[in-house]
Amino acid sequence: MRFFQHFTFFFLFPQWEQMRKVSLDSNEEFQRKNLAVHGLNMLFEHMASNYRLEFTALMAFSSLWELLVPFTRDYNALQEALSSLEDYDKTCIESALHGVSNVFQQEWGSTCACQVILVTDGSLGIGKGSLRHSLQTMKQRGEDKKFPLPFPFSTKMYIMCVASAEELQMTDALDNLEELLRLSGGDGQIFTVEGPLCMKSVHAMFGRLIDYAYSPFHAVLHCGNLSSDVQVFPRPEPVVVDEEVEPMPKTVNTDLEIMGFIEIADISSPPVISRHLVLPIAVNKEVDEVGAGATDDLDDEPSASQVAGKSPNFCVLLHGSLKVEGMVALVQLGPEWYGMLYSQADSKKKSNLMMSLFEPGSEPLPWLGKISQLGPISEAAENPYGEDDSKSPFPVQPQVKRSYAQNVTVWIKASGLQTDVQKILRNARKLPDKTQTFYKELNRLRKAALAFGFWELLKGVADLLERECTMLPDSAHPDAAFQLSHAAQQLKLASTGDSQYAAFDHNIAPMHTDFSS
Repeated sequence: MRFFQHFTFFFLFPQWEQMRKVSLDSNEEFQRKNLAVHGLNMLFEHMASNYRLEFTALMAFSSLWELLVPFTRDYNALQEALSSLEDYDKTCIESALHGVSNVFQQEWGSTCACQVILVTDGSLGIGKGSLRHSLQTMKQRGEDKKFPLPFPFSTKMYIMCVASAEELQMTDALDNLEELLRLSGGDGQIFTVEGPLCMKSVHAMFGRLIDYAYSPFHAVLHCGNLSSDVQVFPRPEPVVVDEEVEPMPKTVNTDLEIMGFIEIADISSPPVISRHLVLPIAVNKEVDEVGAGATDDLDDEPSASQVAGKSPNFCVLLHGSLKVEGMVALVQLGPEWYGMLYSQADSKKKSNLMMSLFEPGSEPLPWLGKISQLGPISEAAENPYGEDDSKSPFPVQPQVKRSYAQNVTVWIKASGLQTDVQKILRNARKLPDKTQTFYKELNRLRKAALAFGFWELLKGVADLLERECTMLPDSAHPDAAFQLSHAAQQLKLASTGDSQYAAFDHNIAPMHTDFSS
């Protein structure tokens, strides 16, 4: 399950092919390192504006690795570290991957997901320690020198190459980077420079990364006639339903419709696939409507955020209501896909409006039944919670009895089968006093044997009952012989598998005799 904390790990190699220079149209010369720093600064500025809650770390690597900035939300610190980036020696991507794994697990463990971004010029390194050598020898190593991919935590890797695809294809660099991406789990992409190597093309390359992985998810939250513009963080990922014949990724709609509200105790602690923060977006429509001729008066006007902070907002109202009432809101994310909105406290004074996504389907929580069939209390014939809220309509009882709610006969070991047969024989010797118990155990064994196709068992138990009948003492009740003969005959008929007596739902009833009470 993904949590609302989101992490990005940047690691870059600052040797950049002996600082090879790139000539620009303006006759200025830049090293590839400068181009990479320019692209990263652009990405950090975007994240500072749109992904302020992202925890980000920065690492530089060569033959060794160095953590320049530990996980932080301070993007000024990340940009300052880039501006003072030093030059290092040779490339060793495997060493850097070990560093990424160690730092992330020490900080966050292995249950959280992380996006790993490798910034490189496409150089694989030379000789031992190069990526080429690492991939060629990874299958010949022991457990103590295992290749670090795949990481023990969920990962998406993006490789930013400050080089063109044509330049990488001149060697086997692109093939090795694609293999690196595959080993990481395959969730990610390789980005290369399109066109001449310059500030503009590097800017465009990082822009494609932003569109692919760091574009904010904006939506409109509706509840009746009320609505609010919100940002969902982190961006919900498409979900593929494995049970479908032709699985298609399901995506969350940008229109989120609240269907109703339910008690926290009724929804309990449901299974979810991800959790997200829901943040209201400050929209200052008054400033947008100001004409061009009124620009001179804007200096005295309050800022957009100030105006929006004083304006009523449905998202704030919803958060406060859910917190006070102890309820959650069921929200429709798409066709037959639902989630819930609720208030979660970070501390005694601070809480957030959260959204959890259920598994796609019409009945994601079995104890609630089908979500589409839930309705308001006012439409019920009587209050399902009672006049004093002493009862609950949940869990909804299923129409079909669950297999795990029944006493299932299990014969994993021979001793289990032997115990059931001996139980029948013990009751047979106490007939007619134990007639009801005898037939109850007999029918239980019969159903299990039919379910397993164990026809020989039915024939064997029938022979045992006939033997017991012949061994009855003279003092035995006459009804005992009749019941044993009747039961043995019924089991023999069932053992053929063809007669109506072999039906699974058929039960052997006690034989009615003149001795029966």
